[in-house]
Amino acid sequence: MHESGLAPRIGVTGMLSNQIHGLRFEGSAVAAAVLRSVVQAGGEPLTLFAEGASPAEARLRGLDGLLVPGGYDIDPARYGQEADPSTCPADFAVQDQFEADMIAAAIKLGIPVLAICRGFQLLNVEHGGTMVQDLAADSVHRNSVHEVLLEPESALAEAVGTTTLPVSSYHHQAVDQIGEGLRVVGRAPDGIVEALEHDTAELIAVQWHPEDTAATEPQQHAIFTWFIERARVFGGATV
Repeated sequence: MHESGLAPRIGVTGMLSNQIHGLRFEGSAVAAAVLRSVVQAGGEPLTLFAEGASPAEARLRGLDGLLVPGGYDIDPARYGQEADPSTCPADFAVQDQFEADMIAAAIKLGIPVLAICRGFQLLNVEHGGTMVQDLAADSVHRNSVHEVLLEPESALAEAVGTTTLPVSSYHHQAVDQIGEGLRVVGRAPDGIVEALEHDTAELIAVQWHPEDTAATEPQQHAIFTWFIERARVFGGATV
């Protein structure tokens, strides 16, 4: 059990990249807005490196939550497709397996999970779902703010306190077939799936980027608050 008063410790998967400003060689990166959103919700973010000496379950021991943020596209081979010319996979092949292992381990251990954009897509793929590899060039999803309609009985709708909210959208792919054990709890007006929850796990996955506006929009901040509060409860229950 964690010492009373300590902030929940949140593992955030880092993106292993060929080049990062200020470094001579490759590096591991997480968007600062994601880390700040965790801090502002009361959590302590700890970046997880894509390479590790221990298996995923061991690496998650002592953590209270797992956050898988946005990043490169998932290798289409993971869902049985050839790569479209528009698909941009991670710089290092280890990235997909690293995050897939972390998600699976967190679910197995009962650790709360928040998955954003790429994390949302990978969750679906790892449960047997598929992807639309490229949306129309004029799609509202590529870089804009649009509405999302949430299922009233979902944990997400309860967390944000509404069934309709504007979201910051930045993606050129979309989930297609939904993975086993997942349920759709949010869609854009054009039908694109925007939010998933898990049948048994303490998990919310969203296609949009709540970190973009969490500092100024209470409903987006509430997603991180939900996550950190679940992590706090989990941390208080672990030994």
